[in-house]
Amino acid sequence: MIDHIGFAVTDFQRSRAFFTQALAPLSVRPVMEVTAEETGNAAHAGFGTDQKPFFWISSGGRAGPGVHVALHAGSRAAVDAFFAAAIAAGGRDNGGPGLRPHYHPNYYAAFVLDPDGNNIEAVCHSPG
Repeated sequence: MIDHIGFAVTDFQRSRAFFTQALAPLSVRPVMEVTAEETGNAAHAGFGTDQKPFFWISSGGRAGPGVHVALHAGSRAAVDAFFAAAIAAGGRDNGGPGLRPHYHPNYYAAFVLDPDGNNIEAVCHSPG
């Protein structure tokens, strides 16, 4: 099981604002920040639940091509809300909410590209 994941972004504050808005419908919010002075390298923002960060962004660059992160959504409505929030925050449509039965019959997901072009997905595996 993965404990956490992170990638670098080109504009830390812009990406922090984007993810704060886009992940809110999934009940994922900023729970920790670490400054560049503290790490000796880059600033980091950790998003998560219950004070446990599991999704991190860091300043100082850009993730390589092909970064794809899928986050669990508790309902199809949460997938829809994630997509709307991410688009409103400046994300680009990379596959609107809907079933992807080629994965399995109940795979309901939406995909957006963040400000750096990373493919961020919200997925619900429950029927209806």
